[in-house]
Amino acid sequence: MGSTWGQTLKISIFGESHGPGIGVVLDGLPAGQSVDLAELQDFMDRRAPGRTPWSTTRREGDRPQILSGLYRGKTTGTPLAVVIRNDDTRSRDYSELIERPRPGHGDLTGIMRYDGANDPRGGGHFSGRLTAPLVAAGGIARQILVRHNIQIFGRIYCIGDIFDRTVEWINPDCAMLNALANKLFPVIDDSQGSRMADAVAAVKQNGDSIGGMVEVVALGFPPGVGDPMFGGLEPRLASIFFAIPAVKAVEFGDGVAVSGRLGSENNDSPAFVHVGGETKLRMLTNHGGGSDGGISNGMPIVVRLAI
Repeated sequence: MGSTWGQTLKISIFGESHGPGIGVVLDGLPAGQSVDLAELQDFMDRRAPGRTPWSTTRREGDRPQILSGLYRGKTTGTPLAVVIRNDDTRSRDYSELIERPRPGHGDLTGIMRYDGANDPRGGGHFSGRLTAPLVAAGGIARQILVRHNIQIFGRIYCIGDIFDRTVEWINPDCAMLNALANKLFPVIDDSQGSRMADAVAAVKQNGDSIGGMVEVVALGFPPGVGDPMFGGLEPRLASIFFAIPAVKAVEFGDGVAVSGRLGSENNDSPAFVHVGGETKLRMLTNHGGGSDGGISNGMPIVVRLAI
């Protein structure tokens, strides 16, 4: 099914950019899990449009409303439905899309796929607006994962040819990563972030846009997760990452850079190390991004998305 993803936990995305609302249904959440709606709203605010000079001018509150699956602040175990109302819709701004579809968007291919019956306003179901329910689903899952000591962080890795500071993802500084959530421009090196923001402003002034990469890191992810071949960690994660509009490449660990190395330079060697007073099996390096053979190895999961 095109807009449904997952096996144990299924998420279904619905709505169009200029319809009454958009949303997500999460089916398979464990029962009895607390969901902090204020924390969820803070998480949603990080992607809400119209709040910074470098984002889209469309202004939306992105206030998630829980319709079902939550009772007295805890999950019931039945499908949890979230709706996000669309407030700032100016369909007249997109009235020419049928005759003049935008390059690099799903306007033309949507017409081809659905024989012209698709909703073209603002890109319809193909719009970047549909990332809001993805963020809502991720925000809920993130709260549950934290209780299992799994933390997920994200940053802008680069915009154009301007890169954030390089990080060795072996024993990262959690304080440094936690600080990212409080930044309007989530980079480690704020001076590089200023250069990135200036680059976006410059191309916007010329009526153009610019690409970049986002890096996502999961700490505390347990070893042994994943199945051979099609059920591996990378295939499963890549399938949802590629569903995000405008993502054109996904790389794990050092990604395409490994193609220029010798095996002796790239392969992560295991060793017994002392962690928190315990002796544990760990990799000495993390070129593979926390996975070998499609199965997690206990190291940080590192993924980059090219947009």
